[in-house]
Amino acid sequence: MTRRLFASVPVWSIAVPVLACIMLAAIWGLAPGWFLSAIAGSTLIASVLVAVHHAEVIAHRLGEPFGTLVLALAVTVIEVSLIVSMMRAGGEGSSALARDTVYATVMIVCNGVIGLCLLMGSIRHRTIGFRVEGTTPALAVLATLTTLTLVLPTYTSSTAGPTFSAPQLVFAGVVSFVLWGVFVFVQTVRHRDYFLPANGHSEDAHAAPPSGATALISLVLLLVSLVAVVGLAKVLAPSIEAAVVGAGMPHAVVGIAIALMVLLPETMSAVRAARSDRMQTSFNLALGSALATIGLTIPAVAATSILLGLPLDLGLPPKEVALLALTLLLTSTTLSGGRATILQGAVHLVVFAVFVFLAMVP
Repeated sequence: MTRRLFASVPVWSIAVPVLACIMLAAIWGLAPGWFLSAIAGSTLIASVLVAVHHAEVIAHRLGEPFGTLVLALAVTVIEVSLIVSMMRAGGEGSSALARDTVYATVMIVCNGVIGLCLLMGSIRHRTIGFRVEGTTPALAVLATLTTLTLVLPTYTSSTAGPTFSAPQLVFAGVVSFVLWGVFVFVQTVRHRDYFLPANGHSEDAHAAPPSGATALISLVLLLVSLVAVVGLAKVLAPSIEAAVVGAGMPHAVVGIAIALMVLLPETMSAVRAARSDRMQTSFNLALGSALATIGLTIPAVAATSILLGLPLDLGLPPKEVALLALTLLLTSTTLSGGRATILQGAVHLVVFAVFVFLAMVP
């Protein structure tokens, strides 16, 4: 019975978390050289992929839109662990790391992920449809949270620089968490039908959902994978920053690297859904990740900053504010129509290319 149960779980999805924990125990407290850092980094990426795989298994068991919520939470836990680990490690630019990562996540999701999904979906299905009642509320919450946490700190007068005072930081963290919680309630309870695929397609149409026991095994392995990710991130934090500085790139690239790494597996899931003409699932994944990043990351880093007395810069410079405003405007026009073509995908990807280029060549 036990052997048959574990036979339904891929061997690699069991082996990677175990090996990652062994690797973490072996290098904990050390300052690994480039060889060990490369192995640990590869293990970290593998652990991220396995964590999202197990989150997908749980998501398939729960169905939409609960499944995409599990994926968003898993990715956010990984991202928060990386940010907090590198904040505690200190170093140049650590005070702006949370801001850079959240901003990078919003830009990657709204331009890169959505653009790629629109492009791949429209290439295969010409014109693609989705539920406006599910996409526009998510975008409204996203626009509110990004303005509150990434724009307003530059213009407040209680403190100098792009920062919040302690009361403002507490208020921003609480409001972000509450607004994200209300959105999750609307998505999963009050108006769940708004976030279901517009054409009636679902994950259940492609494969039978896993058993409850299989989902439970995936839950345990997901937790083990997240423990490994958190620990390895803490060990590798100084090496990641040193590599960026050594390459002569701006420190904001660290935030982009974190966001790209943790969003890659979810991007793959979103693109697969788009190619299967399930654009609403793609948007649930993409926008859910961006919302969870702000709604959970900002409270977490705010609490870390206050409790440990770490500096925290949140306000964006003018160039980034302009790109953020363009991104929100473009995304609102794309998601308010209920249908899209290859043109919208191309425009989003061009803005994403501009974002990456200006990050490396400011």
